Amino acid sequence: MRRHVPGHELVLAAPRRLSGPAAATGLVDRLLPTSAPGREVPAELPWTGPPPELAVDLHGNGPPSHRLLEHLHPDRLFAYVNPDTPTITGPRWREDEHERDRWCRLLHWYDVPADPLDLRIPAPTPPSPAPGAVVVHPGADAAARRWPKERFAAVARELRRSGHDVVVTAGAGEGALAGYVAERAGLAPSAVLGGTGDVPFDQLAALVAQARCVVVGDTGLAHLATALGTCSVVLFGPVAPRLWGPPPDPRHRVLWHPGQDDSPRPGDAHGRTPDARLLRIGVEEVVEAVRAVTAGAADAPVTGSVRG
Repeated sequence: MRRHVPGHELVLAAPRRLSGPAAATGLVDRLLPTSAPGREVPAELPWTGPPPELAVDLHGNGPPSHRLLEHLHPDRLFAYVNPDTPTITGPRWREDEHERDRWCRLLHWYDVPADPLDLRIPAPTPPSPAPGAVVVHPGADAAARRWPKERFAAVARELRRSGHDVVVTAGAGEGALAGYVAERAGLAPSAVLGGTGDVPFDQLAALVAQARCVVVGDTGLAHLATALGTCSVVLFGPVAPRLWGPPPDPRHRVLWHPGQDDSPRPGDAHGRTPDARLLRIGVEEVVEAVRAVTAGAADAPVTGSVRG
């Protein structure tokens, strides 16, 4: 969009806590803070001034998000079609489609060139608090995508014994989880970054950009590693990596054991207990994946599923 409408102000409507990541892309001029319970569409947007020339619905395929943007009376609205909002004339939604491809396809439909592999963001300028470390991130916003803390601790312990510097990152409210992993891994309390609140984004981005590898579940830090070109080992459970996983690249290793169910969403991504597919991933499997990506093993599987 920046290339397509040069000279225009680009405003992202999103929760205020995403202001740091939005600014880090170098592509968003202003964040319009929104609030809504859970993952619901906000009741309204705090937009002031004349209507926007163009609105793009990145929330889903409506109709609540369609109507929210239509209330701004934009000159144009890019969105996926939905029968309950007949004024929308965009493309049809596909359930079995990677997020990268989905949003580029939306733009293609409106004759806007977009490359789903154009994923990189500028490297941050602050120094890393732990350059060259392996970053272990045990948290996720839902238990279904949270690998057991005992296994994260075992991975961190083995990587430490192998000579890696290891740090454990934690989002707001995850201090106890990260502390448990660090203690069981034999790491000092100073190896935990965050927990009381979120790590400031510029520090987090610097840490990931200069890390040797990131070990993480299917959550935001995995996408940050992709955007910064850092090696990653990503653990998948209720949702297939073909929907949310990193692109084909020897720097990234996906672990996923779907069993007999090879559907794109075999589980509940927001479930309250660890997904059965996630629990099929073993400690040694993760350790070996870290060794493979950090050694630059050309034959290491990088996408799709790794079946048990």
